Amino acid sequence: MERQIVLDTETTGLDPKQGDRIVEIGALEIVDLIPTGSTFQVYVDPERPMSEGATKITGITDAKLKGCPKFHEIAQDFLSFIGDAKLVIHNAPFDIGFLNAEFMRLDIPGLNAERVVDTLTIARKKFPGQQNNLDALCRRLGVDNTSRTVHGALLDSELLAEVYAELLGGRQRGLGLGDDGAGVGASELAAVALSADLRPSGIQRPARAHAPSEEELEAHTTFLKTRVTNAIWNRD
Repeated sequence: MERQIVLDTETTGLDPKQGDRIVEIGALEIVDLIPTGSTFQVYVDPERPMSEGATKITGITDAKLKGCPKFHEIAQDFLSFIGDAKLVIHNAPFDIGFLNAEFMRLDIPGLNAERVVDTLTIARKKFPGQQNNLDALCRRLGVDNTSRTVHGALLDSELLAEVYAELLGGRQRGLGLGDDGAGVGASELAAVALSADLRPSGIQRPARAHAPSEEELEAHTTFLKTRVTNAIWNRD
């Protein structure tokens, strides 16, 4: 069973190098692509004003963030929630850049890029030359995003979890007999059956000789003569 964390952040602006900060973190746990119901969501006081553009996109205002915890107050709770799981993020360099900038301020080791699955990279390979933002992928993959009137970290994580599953072939992809890496292939099932000498329960028949006896041959000939009319094998 593979545990992963689908993650999104909202920020005061676009560039942590220019002092922009995280204002919301939303994350949810999935196991084998299925949400477990375990989530993490928090608004964060960025200690600086929201940009007009960020407020327009997220609906988050300075007034809403007043009194919220600062990042150093929630950092350990966040790290405890994600543990050592793989992180599933859309346009991962953006979110990882902001998170690692916050960790750097606290002298906490940053998140390693090797543990990150970037769904934008997957989408670009699957749909080259097309729009691959979250809204476009929801429409293309049949994920209902009508509740997404503004960007929100937890809501976006929930949508991304569905998109991620669809990008990988859907949550039912391991139920077929083909060997897709997620289940037992048909050849493996055959090998198991042969090695275990599996038979339907209650049926224990000894093997019989394949050649029919003289009596059986005679009975067969009689059957063909008396019961089968206009047989195709007797036609010229």
